Amino acid sequence: MILALVGAFGAAVLYGVGTVLQAEGLRRSARSTATTWWARIQAGWLYAVGLALDGAGFLASVAALRSLPLFIVESAVASSVAVTAILAAIFLGGRLDRPTVLALAVVGVGLVGLAASAVEGPAKALSGPAAVLLLLLAVPTAGLGFIGYRLAAARGVALLAVVAGLGFGGAGVAARTLNLDGWKVLTDPVAWSLVVYGGLALAAFGLALQRGSVTVVAAVTFSIETVVPAAVGLIWLGDQVRQGFAWLTVLGFVLTLGGSVRLARFAVLEP
Repeated sequence: MILALVGAFGAAVLYGVGTVLQAEGLRRSARSTATTWWARIQAGWLYAVGLALDGAGFLASVAALRSLPLFIVESAVASSVAVTAILAAIFLGGRLDRPTVLALAVVGVGLVGLAASAVEGPAKALSGPAAVLLLLLAVPTAGLGFIGYRLAAARGVALLAVVAGLGFGGAGVAARTLNLDGWKVLTDPVAWSLVVYGGLALAAFGLALQRGSVTVVAAVTFSIETVVPAAVGLIWLGDQVRQGFAWLTVLGFVLTLGGSVRLARFAVLEP
């Protein structure tokens, strides 16, 4: 369980560092006086490093989901904004005010509670109709994303953020239930769900960030991607809470999610 927890919290660190590097890369690129496309890319090379760290964070979260419940891994990933907030204050000139410091403490307490209440173990494998259903549900999710794309900015942003949260959540469910059985994984609907939901989430999240407030987008996305898969894991996938610790799970979940949403305000890093 220790290694899985390291993977979950390591994913949060990688995502948080990646966000800061991407922000700094965009800032350098925007300040660059280079006139060619390639020169501007070189000026913002940190952005590429940040993207690579995001990819590493995703792989770490997938590894953690092989043995940890969705509610703790998704909560840990959402807490990456705490890492972003701290690093932004150190390297990008941000300032940690009292509410932000309090939110950091709240997230820390919440994560400790979740770690103490989680029971390690694999989820129920999805196969047959259930696996196909998971993949097919990506179709209406993509449809909602298309509607959000066509709507005016004010309404479309919220819908795109919801789609991003559902996409990240769907990818988490797929990673939790994926059966790694050699070459058969290439024809497994769950494996394709992981790819489709992940791509859909990244596209919707990027569009939402381009159109609306980063704070609103992050808060909505974090909420959906944490709450929905956690409920799916506890109700249908056999994720378990340590006996007598249900209250601690609920408390830790609320503290982590609430603190992460609050920290999303501080983690707004404009290029």
